[in-house]
Amino acid sequence: MAEYWSLSPELQERIREDRKGHKENPYAFRDEAAVRRDPKHDMNRIWRPAFVSDTEKIMHNTYYNRYSDKTQVFSLYQNDDITRRSLHVQLVSRIARNIGSVLNLNNDLIEAISLGHDIGHTPFGHDGERMLNDLLCEHTGRSFNHNVHSVRILDSLVKRNITLQTLDGILCHNGEMEQQEYRPRPLAGFGEFDQRVEECYCRRDASKDLVPSTLEACVMRICDIIAYLGKDRQDAQRIGMLKENDSRFSELAIGNNNAQIINNLSVNIMENSYGKDYLSMSPECFQALQLGKRENGRLIYQDPEMVKLYREQIRPMFDRVYRELLKEAKEQNKDSVLYRHHINFLQKINQYNDSFQLERYLETEPNQMVVDYIASMTDDYFIQLHQYLFPTQTVDLRYTGYFEDRLC
Repeated sequence: MAEYWSLSPELQERIREDRKGHKENPYAFRDEAAVRRDPKHDMNRIWRPAFVSDTEKIMHNTYYNRYSDKTQVFSLYQNDDITRRSLHVQLVSRIARNIGSVLNLNNDLIEAISLGHDIGHTPFGHDGERMLNDLLCEHTGRSFNHNVHSVRILDSLVKRNITLQTLDGILCHNGEMEQQEYRPRPLAGFGEFDQRVEECYCRRDASKDLVPSTLEACVMRICDIIAYLGKDRQDAQRIGMLKENDSRFSELAIGNNNAQIINNLSVNIMENSYGKDYLSMSPECFQALQLGKRENGRLIYQDPEMVKLYREQIRPMFDRVYRELLKEAKEQNKDSVLYRHHINFLQKINQYNDSFQLERYLETEPNQMVVDYIASMTDDYFIQLHQYLFPTQTVDLRYTGYFEDRLC
């Protein structure tokens, strides 16, 4: 069994001395340097610093509520012990702030990025994201990425003057791309940022080239992986997909349960990054992280039953809903579902927001409007919409409850 690692005595003593001397981290991002599209509003204040303001704006965003019923990995489970996306973003925030606290970074910026990074995620997790991307690409040639759509929600659909640094961290989080080192890349301003966003729509793989501009965003990016690596295994065991200590998993150097993985990766990053202008982990830990991700993919994400569910049931539903909503968008029927439950909803939640103009949104390309609506949905919302639009369509969807066991 892997041990729970601790920081070396030498580094612990160094940190104590630095704290006694009130030594600041010169590489931490300062609240007073935050940049907003409208610099005259939401000024940095003692009682409400810049990134505290961002965090509160994100948490009070109506779409934040919908984290609670969006799939993290496992769909169609009536089981509150299975991770939903709401818990995931909280775990990312907590782990990232633990590391940020030791490295003496701006934890308010870390929290804002963490809580907002998946707000644009689709129902049905990454499979839903791939389905929506395929449909958007088929009709327009443009790509859908949940990180880009998270920015769209916070910077356009429910625009609240979020800082460039928070938006950049959200855009660049891409938790599927692990690296041994994370070195921030300077960002000139909103002009360059907007170009990066547009490139992600035009080129599917553009997100892989994105590098955050702050150390805080780099911390959140690696913690996105740390938060799900062991937790997904834990959830797979809880639903009976895997057995505890499943022999098909390798003995990872960083630990084989969620608590060990979180602790040991966090400690290793702290140990290898303190006082530096970049994040780093040891080669051994990085290799173990990569191995753990590959095994999760093989034994969990590519589970035959899950693949069959998405291919045979969920994908046809996405196709039908998308095409029906697209027809409504092109017809501009104000009595349609798209207008009554999406466009009118946007107007209502922006009623005190002068930056949102309904007339301008109505000029949005119809496919993008449909994507805005579908991506906003929870799993249950999407299923109910499908039932509403296609009441005679037989769909063999079945929820697994608390008292049902799944054989491995």
